[in-house]
Amino acid sequence: MIELADIRYAWPDAPPVLDGVSLGVREGEKLVLLGANGSGKSTLLKLMNGLVAPQAGRFSYCGEAVTPARLKDGAFARRFRSEVVLLFQHPEAMLFNPTVRDEVAYGPRQLGLADAGARAERWMTALDLIQLADKAPFALSGGQKQKVALAAILALEPRVLLLDEPAASLDPRAAGWLVDYLLDCGKTVVTSTHNLSMASELGERAVVLGEGGRPLFDGPLHDALRDHALLEAANLMHRHRHRHDGVEHAHTHSHDWESSR
Repeated sequence: MIELADIRYAWPDAPPVLDGVSLGVREGEKLVLLGANGSGKSTLLKLMNGLVAPQAGRFSYCGEAVTPARLKDGAFARRFRSEVVLLFQHPEAMLFNPTVRDEVAYGPRQLGLADAGARAERWMTALDLIQLADKAPFALSGGQKQKVALAAILALEPRVLLLDEPAASLDPRAAGWLVDYLLDCGKTVVTSTHNLSMASELGERAVVLGEGGRPLFDGPLHDALRDHALLEAANLMHRHRHRHDGVEHAHTHSHDWESSR
């Protein structure tokens, strides 16, 4: 469904953040991108969403090349934008409408869907946002903003969900709802996270990105999470010494903190 072949990308005045990335995502697959800050997870998701174009390599969706020129074709762009959606790590990047209701209905309205209002009501209800429907999104808490952004992309009823640290601002109840939804939704889901404690709930396959912009691992998620040497190499775990009762020992710790790019 999604194919990336030898992808390279560098932000201005910076070394490559993606350097020779090749991977495929099958329809219905749940893929977890693991990597430390700066490993290219967010950039890779933006590329899969057509927001940035690879500087080398090839990206295709359902057998069709996705390029800036192709995205100028109205019919292709409409299909691609309605089927492949991205949840940004920071919801403020997505929110601009005067009310929560307008925000959630915005995407379906842009596509000219007659049931845009009904979709907004359905997803606001699912995410416990009905009581906030007439509030301004920027007046909400961080977790509420994240739920509004999530409802806004789900209202499009896409085929592919690209999720960048989706639970970073969610409370435990909302995070639990999200995990349950992702497991049962039947959609193709690519989720980036640095949170190893939650990663095991998000899919079956992992791609671990190293700090040099290259994949270090592509395989079963449970194998990646058990491989401490791999996680240390990816800077997702570190080893340090402790002293207890006069006895010194060393063990590993995971890095479950916020990351970007």
